[in-house]
Amino acid sequence: MAQGIKRLGMPIAALLGLALVGLVGTSWFLNRDALRSAVEAQIRSVTGLELVVNGPIDVSVFPGSYVSFHNVGLKGADTIGPALQVDVLTANLRLLPLLLRRFEIADVMMLRPHIRVVRDAAGESNWTPFVETIAKAMTPGAENQVSFSEIRIQDGELNYQDGTNNISEQLGDIDLSLAWPSISRSFAATGQFDWRGERVDGSISASDFVALLSGDRSGLKARLASAPLKVAFDGTVANRTSLMMEGTATMDSPSLRNALRWMGQAPPGGGGGFGRFALKARANVVGGSVAFTNVNVELDGNVAEGVMTYANNGRQTLQATLAAGNLDFTPYISTFRLLASGQRDWNRQLFDLSSLSSTDLDMRLSAAKVTVGPSKLGRTAFGANLRGGALALSVGEAQMYGGIAKGSFAIARSDAVADVRAQFQFTDVDLQACASELFGINKLSGRGNLNVSLMASGSSPFGLASSLDGTATLTGHDGAIAGFNVEQLLKRLEKRPLSGGGNFRSGSTPYDNLSVSVKFADGVATADDIHVVSPAAKITLTGTASVPSREYDLKGVASLTSASAGGNAFDLPFVIQGPWDDPLIFPDPESLIRRSPASAPLLDAVKDRKTRDAVRSVIERFTGGAARPAAAPDAAAGAPAGAPAASAENAKSN
Repeated sequence: MAQGIKRLGMPIAALLGLALVGLVGTSWFLNRDALRSAVEAQIRSVTGLELVVNGPIDVSVFPGSYVSFHNVGLKGADTIGPALQVDVLTANLRLLPLLLRRFEIADVMMLRPHIRVVRDAAGESNWTPFVETIAKAMTPGAENQVSFSEIRIQDGELNYQDGTNNISEQLGDIDLSLAWPSISRSFAATGQFDWRGERVDGSISASDFVALLSGDRSGLKARLASAPLKVAFDGTVANRTSLMMEGTATMDSPSLRNALRWMGQAPPGGGGGFGRFALKARANVVGGSVAFTNVNVELDGNVAEGVMTYANNGRQTLQATLAAGNLDFTPYISTFRLLASGQRDWNRQLFDLSSLSSTDLDMRLSAAKVTVGPSKLGRTAFGANLRGGALALSVGEAQMYGGIAKGSFAIARSDAVADVRAQFQFTDVDLQACASELFGINKLSGRGNLNVSLMASGSSPFGLASSLDGTATLTGHDGAIAGFNVEQLLKRLEKRPLSGGGNFRSGSTPYDNLSVSVKFADGVATADDIHVVSPAAKITLTGTASVPSREYDLKGVASLTSASAGGNAFDLPFVIQGPWDDPLIFPDPESLIRRSPASAPLLDAVKDRKTRDAVRSVIERFTGGAARPAAAPDAAAGAPAGAPAASAENAKSN
């Protein structure tokens, strides 16, 4: 057995030795000029590009069979400048045809190529003739059939110019392999490149390479993965008259804001939201428009389903109709502050309105539950329209504050100034939650209806507050106003008018009906008609409230009903002044003085105005009116700090 193998090995070794000698001999006697010319002719016939060699040419047959061209340029007959410049272009040759004195390229290697793509107004590029030529060469039975099936690119660079759309892009450090196996019609490209400071790993495969080059329909799979964004597509593509794609598209990004910025798109204004993003849908691409169906989209933990359409025909436009279970808009308003950090003054920071001009938006959205900061909404349907820098939001119907809310909100941009209009109707809502969240007023409870129609213009929340115009009406029932008890106060002051106001700002006033009508002009709210009716008392108010300073300046009259007053009418004028969240409420001092049997004659007796005002000032100190009481030790012996300065003697005199 061993001897048989030995006898068989000897002829094989002799054959290999003969082939080696023949190969070495071929390398000695090979016509290198003919080899170089043959390789140049094959590249020219396959690509349709003229090969311009400006450097030396290396030819090797053994141990490697290749031809290397240094400082090479490839250009079309009708183009200005080379479409491709390569530092070193190496054509590896097939060994067996080489022994038979036939020169066939196995694959091509390009080291440091510089690819230039220029697109004209008609959509054609300087590479269009190359694509048409190679498509013909790839067709089965073609005269100039492509002999090689792979091109490798190392450390390449691509420059893309589109003067019509003002687009200029550059890809660097390209490491790419393009292969089209001769035994199939498929094509595949895999590799990496740098774009805008990020490394991108990509792959693309076509089931019918000839159809793809000719613009006919072909199966297509593509994937691009980078740190900011991952995109994948699996479907079909055609480009006979315009680009058409149909298939499943997926996108994924840890931060949509960063992904938009990386792609050269202006992210939405402010720094809140637009983080984690994912999309999966059936995509249909026609030209510059993409229609998404069976959409499943996730943004900042909000998940919705529906349909979307995106178009970029000179201006970006996004249309969508989506439905969701739970939506949380808190991240998008987290950086927007109406009030400054002290919670007493309006924020004076300028608005960022740049995002209103970048994209047109038309969206319809419905959700079972919606969260907007502290506000919780039930089933809600609303729309958003952004066009030409003007944003319009409309709420068809929302379950809010235990009732129903409808309305609209619009922002129009004029340079750095925002023109704002708002119209809302709240029906049968919880007034405590509504007034607290919308206006920062937490002393009102009950249920009622609120109608608001406002407009303002400014570059900051303070500017809007200073220019506020419009109207607001409120009707309520079965509630209470916290801060004072009108019935107890009136009964006490009816008996003892100068008994002091030590507990005037405590308790609450229940009411059966509440009616408020307010007009706004240049940031000042004027109340012409405020009525509060309770079982035992009635309150009427008039006056103003400054929206910029968030302060009241109101005057009113509180009256006991005839039944509560024992059949005798008792009216008490009073004043409300101070900040919205903690106003000072005190009775009219002169009215109390005149009701006191001991003090009323003083005002009649003192004719001199200065003397009368001095007396009145002293009495006001007893009654706690005119100014906020200070926390200081009382003049009376043993009185605690901040206690009413009313002595036992004064009480007796009342």
